[in-house]
Amino acid sequence: MRVTDCGDSTNALKYRKDSGQLADDVPGGKRRITATVEKQADGTWKVTDFGVLDLGTC
Repeated sequence: MRVTDCGDSTNALKYRKDSGQLADDVPGGKRRITATVEKQADGTWKVTDFGVLDLGTC
């Protein structure tokens, strides 16, 4: 089963991967989020794939 949703990172704090410093110049916004989930033999659900797309995709 594929699940899609929108995420809004407009007001989230962003940090630089290389230095860990706050990155005020990195824009936030709406992004499409997709996940593939599969029902397991014991009745639980497991996420088997997850992705966050580019800004403006939602």
